[in-house]
Amino acid sequence: MFSSVEKLIALRNLRPKKKEGFLKVISAFSFVGIMLGVAVLIIVMSVMNGFRTDLTNKILGFNPHLIIKPYNNEKINNNFKKKLTDNFKEVEYLESFSGEGVVMRTDATKGVIIKGLDQSNKKNFIFLKKILVEGNNYKIKNDEVVVGKQLAIDLNLQPGDKINLLSSSFISTPFGGLPKQETYVVKGIFSSGFYEFDKNVIFLNLNQTLNFFNKTEKDINLEIYLQNPLDADKIKNQIQEFESNLFIYSWIDLNKSFFGALKVERNVMFIILALIIIVAAFNIVSGLTILIKNKTKEIAILQTLGLNKKSIVKSFFLTGFTIGLTATIAGIILGTLFATYIEPIRIFLSNILHIEIFPADIYFLDKMPSEVNPISILVIFVLSIFTTTIASLIPVLSITKMNTIKALKYE
Repeated sequence: MFSSVEKLIALRNLRPKKKEGFLKVISAFSFVGIMLGVAVLIIVMSVMNGFRTDLTNKILGFNPHLIIKPYNNEKINNNFKKKLTDNFKEVEYLESFSGEGVVMRTDATKGVIIKGLDQSNKKNFIFLKKILVEGNNYKIKNDEVVVGKQLAIDLNLQPGDKINLLSSSFISTPFGGLPKQETYVVKGIFSSGFYEFDKNVIFLNLNQTLNFFNKTEKDINLEIYLQNPLDADKIKNQIQEFESNLFIYSWIDLNKSFFGALKVERNVMFIILALIIIVAAFNIVSGLTILIKNKTKEIAILQTLGLNKKSIVKSFFLTGFTIGLTATIAGIILGTLFATYIEPIRIFLSNILHIEIFPADIYFLDKMPSEVNPISILVIFVLSIFTTTIASLIPVLSITKMNTIKALKYE
């Protein structure tokens, strides 16, 4: 593609003379600008990908993929459950109920979500075993609760402590309706890694949860778990076809606005940071333009010696392209390394600067996520090379319009 003469000229252009020090500065700025642009773009995309993946895993690990509720005050019948298992072999389901309540301690109160776990389902034992950090018995009795780690820290709770729970349902008394209140023993403490869940969720036995909220079996929801959670909307539509009298919603429905906003933010960040590469590439345009002006005499001499304009154009194009290619490769290496070790880097910078770089109460996660995606890196590489190619091609086309006789005459 490139002859040895063209490569030699390009190599010579990349090492300008001392009197051409300004060209060295422009080349250095071009290289550093493209390298940093590529690196920053990879780092940001990796963090955004990791953020989305971690949140999805936390949400899927903590919530059902589909929730089925009856429209009317009727219990979901066994006939429907049989249809469900017959039509969808990959589906697992369990019964549950959730409600809102208030935790009361002597010196603090906190609104929480109270979720009842079906103790007859083995999946719940596996689930609790995976997230429980204090306590080793996974069967929750009627007078026991399991609380999140952050909630335990906020209310200074330990296994064995007693808490009062205030229900959102009322009981009749001679003085009128009063919220139902029960005392429970903290059985264990869980840590899901999702800050908001650890701070706001409490687990009870399913039967006790129904009793606490004055509900019956008719109010129990059916929670569906799929082998592939991303098929949730497709399965939801299929279930709705043979049973239209049930209200069905998926984890995607519950988090649609959140993930939609995350996707828009990711795309906007990509566009903004891609501009860094484009701006840096313009340094190649200015550098090559100045280089060609300074090399007018040499270009004319090369033409009189028999080197055609096409070869000269290719040699100067190779000069700019080499800067862009090497800068892109360096940026990919730097960005990938930084994205891979971003959590240790975050901890180091937090300790040095004495600031919290990734606060869990804002970003919902207990550590900075990162997912290096080869496809994202490939897209960034292609974008950078394409930009570099255009930036290198624009100034060298002026060589084709150069008049050899005039160039030598004025030299």
